[in-house]
Amino acid sequence: MKRRLINSVLALVLLISLVSTASGVSPDRTLQDSISPVTSKDVVYQIITDRFYDGDTNNNIPDGFDAALFDGTGNDLKLYQGGDWQGIIDQIPYLKGMGITAIWISAPYENRDDEIIDYQSDGSINKWTSFHGYHVRNYFATNKHFGMLQEFELLRDQLHANGLKLVIDFVTNHTSRWKNPTAQYIAEDGCLYEPDRMENGEFAFDLNGEPYDYNQDGLIENLVVDPNNDVNGWFHGLGDRGTDDSRFGFRHKELGSLADFSQENESVVKYLEEAALFWSSMGVDGMRHDATLHMNPAFVKGLKDAIDSNGTITHFGEFFIGRPDPKYDEYVYFPKQTGVSNLDFEFYRTATSVFGDFSSTMQDFGEMLTYTQVDYEFPNQAVTFLDNHDVTRFGYIQQNHKPYNAALAVLMTSRGIPNIYYGTEQYVSATDASDVAGRVFMERSCEFDTASTAYQVIATLANLRQENNAIAFGETRILYSNDDILVYERKFYDEVVVVAVNRQPDKTLYVPTITTSLPNGYYVDALNGLLYGDGVDVINSGAGNQIAGIELEGGEVSVWAHEAYVATTPQLGDVVSTMGRAGNTVFLYGTGFNADVSVYFDAVEATIISKSETMIETVVPTGTIAGYNEIRVTHNAAASNPIMYKVLSGDQNQIVFHVNAETTYGENIYIVGDIPELGSWDPDFCTEAMMTPNYPEWFLPVSVPSGTDISFKFIKKDTDGNITWESGANRTITSSQVLTGSLDSPVYSWQN
Repeated sequence: MKRRLINSVLALVLLISLVSTASGVSPDRTLQDSISPVTSKDVVYQIITDRFYDGDTNNNIPDGFDAALFDGTGNDLKLYQGGDWQGIIDQIPYLKGMGITAIWISAPYENRDDEIIDYQSDGSINKWTSFHGYHVRNYFATNKHFGMLQEFELLRDQLHANGLKLVIDFVTNHTSRWKNPTAQYIAEDGCLYEPDRMENGEFAFDLNGEPYDYNQDGLIENLVVDPNNDVNGWFHGLGDRGTDDSRFGFRHKELGSLADFSQENESVVKYLEEAALFWSSMGVDGMRHDATLHMNPAFVKGLKDAIDSNGTITHFGEFFIGRPDPKYDEYVYFPKQTGVSNLDFEFYRTATSVFGDFSSTMQDFGEMLTYTQVDYEFPNQAVTFLDNHDVTRFGYIQQNHKPYNAALAVLMTSRGIPNIYYGTEQYVSATDASDVAGRVFMERSCEFDTASTAYQVIATLANLRQENNAIAFGETRILYSNDDILVYERKFYDEVVVVAVNRQPDKTLYVPTITTSLPNGYYVDALNGLLYGDGVDVINSGAGNQIAGIELEGGEVSVWAHEAYVATTPQLGDVVSTMGRAGNTVFLYGTGFNADVSVYFDAVEATIISKSETMIETVVPTGTIAGYNEIRVTHNAAASNPIMYKVLSGDQNQIVFHVNAETTYGENIYIVGDIPELGSWDPDFCTEAMMTPNYPEWFLPVSVPSGTDISFKFIKKDTDGNITWESGANRTITSSQVLTGSLDSPVYSWQN
């Protein structure tokens, strides 16, 4: 298997742990396996670690931390509150009882730990902390507010022992704030540190996996880079984005004065890949990537490729959009371009307006489910949510429990991977509409009540998602909708789930006769009347199987499910990941895999590592042709439905292409070439449009296979899709041999 080498840092940290004299190893810290990637069978529970539960008061004020920056009461949400990894362990029974199968936690590494001062216009001062985990200081040390490395390993092991997957937040867009926008942008921080290195270049860790003062200089960490003295170009340094809504502005300027990594710099790429491998190799099952809207997609694709070539996990990212949003097409394209799925902001925005403030109709929600099913390449892999740490609490918008519960039921039965923000199951609200006000300290804000209706709705439908493939893998069909009612069907082969929802809390509304894929028979409400639902008869008529006209009382949600017999022909529901190279592990999900089955990528047979009735672990075979391949599972003469997988041409690094080109209004410049990453000469599969902050020069970082001779040309496309090819011979360029390399092309001139 060809895979990106784990550098000396990882080989040391993950496979062994040095004693303080660097003369021995600990036999009990080894490379850890994950359970399996997170899939649409799972329900994710998102925890801001500091805001969940304080299981160990000893780490509330770590050595050297200013005690004035700790609150612990839940009153000052700008300060640390005390939640930690032990607190999550303590609440595992609560989480399992809710049907949760994956836990998404805050970034586990060390963050900036001094006060962050905001000067207000009235002369007052706000003091903040980096409790959220988005201000990295040292990727190779744990956040001591959450615990030591041993506590992280214990959390992982306890979750895995209970069948719960572990997802970690990870930030590669920026460090911390380097200039203070409330004080004339004076220099502030943004510095990145690392542990001591030994003579062989490896990091020095003790038997517990903790950095120590190896060189005996009185420090256990060393400055790597300071954005206020950035001599090696690790940061873009272009200042805040402000009102610049161009792709260049989003990707190259700063988000809130956070020091923005130059992800086109190969030293930066190497360092960030090392950091990601450090944590992914500890047995995590998924990574949530922060601020993907603001990142270079070529870098993201290479980062994901590096991680998955070491061990395939689930990847999803925060591509933050509004609705409607001019960036919607870019948002849809990002997972196709990088292999990293999106947090489903389109779902969130629609759910908020439909079930929250009622500014949109249930018909609008049905239309969203319909068009995203077409637009998204893998709609069942989008991570859906009603609220999260970047938006206000759903309970702030909708305080009536009937439409609130209806929204939860729809979240739990719609396509995608549902994500529950900690406390949503307890109707947590906020004091105002800000995201910070919603980051409550759950231990002090509510009970961990297993009898709440929301908790029971999630638990019941999480179990149904596990049992019925229609919810996890099925397509969505709208059976009926109007302003206040939505009836939709999820179907995967012979498995069917129908959901009927009335969002109005106090009005009984009528649903006319509808045609369904449910077989004839009587169906009980899978929620057992929890949301006022009832059973229903399905009767065959000349127009097909039908549910006669029914009434839905206020706030009613009825769920009717049909589970099929055990499949004898393989049925493919999903694939993780969706993109990789020969030798990469691929997980296939569906049913009918117990028999003597084979797996093919187009016509090339793949090796099966392991399998069960519902999952196959296989490997991208050598000999596959780069580009889109159809994966099929066969048994005797019977073949499953195909599912698409993008095979990469090789280990991905970057070329930053440049060209001077004059264009007319509406025209953009693209790159097309002889490798699949450049469309294999097909302009329908070329790169995204190049960026032009300094017109007429255009540029674009592109992910390409390392050490490869590439032929290419520039083309123009207008808004109608008309294409103009530049003239002359094909251009040629050779990508860097360095696996994390980044090569700048010459500034070419358009050939008329």
